[in-house]
Amino acid sequence: MKVKIDPERCQGHGRCYDLAPGLFHDDEEGYGQVTGDGVVPPGEEHTARLAVSNCPERAIDIL
Repeated sequence: MKVKIDPERCQGHGRCYDLAPGLFHDDEEGYGQVTGDGVVPPGEEHTARLAVSNCPERAIDIL
């Protein structure tokens, strides 16, 4: 499982990195960024789905 953020849809609410700091971080302007290569470590699948479901712009996708 991998996650990705669509930068065109992200508005910088920060819910992804608040809910899943191991998977996401913010850039210098506060927009969400995927940490590393986006691969979700074993046991973090629920956290990834939580971030996806809490993004107001639906900017996060699970691949």
